Amino acid sequence: MSIRAENVSYIYNEGSAMASTAIHGLSVSIGDGEFIGLIGHTGSGKSTFIQLLNGLLAPSEGRILYNGKDIHGTETDLKSLRTKVGLVFQYPEHQLFESDVLKDVMFGPKNQGLSTEEQKERAVQALQSVGVSEEDFSRSPFELSGGQKRRAAIAGVLAMRPEVLILDEPTAGLDPRGRDEILDLISGMHREMGITVILVSHSMEDVASHVGRILVMDDGNIRFDGTPREVFSHREELEEMGLSAPSITYTMEYLRSLGLPVDTGMITISEAAGEILRCLEERNA
Repeated sequence: MSIRAENVSYIYNEGSAMASTAIHGLSVSIGDGEFIGLIGHTGSGKSTFIQLLNGLLAPSEGRILYNGKDIHGTETDLKSLRTKVGLVFQYPEHQLFESDVLKDVMFGPKNQGLSTEEQKERAVQALQSVGVSEEDFSRSPFELSGGQKRRAAIAGVLAMRPEVLILDEPTAGLDPRGRDEILDLISGMHREMGITVILVSHSMEDVASHVGRILVMDDGNIRFDGTPREVFSHREELEEMGLSAPSITYTMEYLRSLGLPVDTGMITISEAAGEILRCLEERNA
């Protein structure tokens, strides 16, 4: 499985006086089983890009290929594609609508034409995989906590058995505990299911700690593409784009300014803790 954007551009209100280019000349490949973080300032084109990947928008120019086939070509069924490339919007719990949680998660498989038995089997498996307890299956989704609603909404996409899972700011509005739980859940799904995950986030800490590759969008194109360490080494350029390095990086720079010879390239708390201990042990040796 792979997704490739080939010289893709997208223009809102094309042909009118209100025309605005959101994506221009973007090319990138996303391989099977990758865990990718997609970052960029507001207006950089992130939301437009993920809707292009899912087929909700069609490129003004260029092509989106899924497994080598143009998703807007005659050989591709867009309805089927959207079950393979699942998109979880920001605040997905706003899309919950059924009378109980189980029925809500069964909705996607129902649209896939599966039998009632298969719908229920998939829904139960999906809910269990995201940590929703069986006692909550019969509850109204509106009675769940914020974090549990988010889990149920993610389960609704997982029940369709996607090969690619795109999540647009999945931790928005959650408290720190809820945010950590959702991120750990997503990381676990990536590890255990082997699906490709694209995580859109404004949190540098979140992407630094969880993803293996970062795409940085700026002005409708990809400015940087690499591992978290590679991308965050461009701190000055990121700051010029209205972004930043993870907070721990600035903490390490401060410690170095105080005379502790730490490596300021640390991007996660665990890395920083190990580096600080190393320096202290060397100092006390």
